[in-house]
Amino acid sequence: MSIVKVIEVIASSEKGFEDAVKGAVAEVSKTVKNIDSVYVKDMKVHVKDGQISSYGVICKVAFRVEHG
Repeated sequence: MSIVKVIEVIASSEKGFEDAVKGAVAEVSKTVKNIDSVYVKDMKVHVKDGQISSYGVICKVAFRVEHG
């Protein structure tokens, strides 16, 4: 039987949404093995002086739990 666990993470980037998701995956990959998928739950931007200053994402990261 295979077990999949899901964690929720928040990441941001000054470049864009795609970069924020890539950053989330890179950071989670440092401590979590067997990542299967990432679901972007929510996206937002921060605005400063009428300009977008950063992009943020809330992601659900799914990974298989190893037996043993």
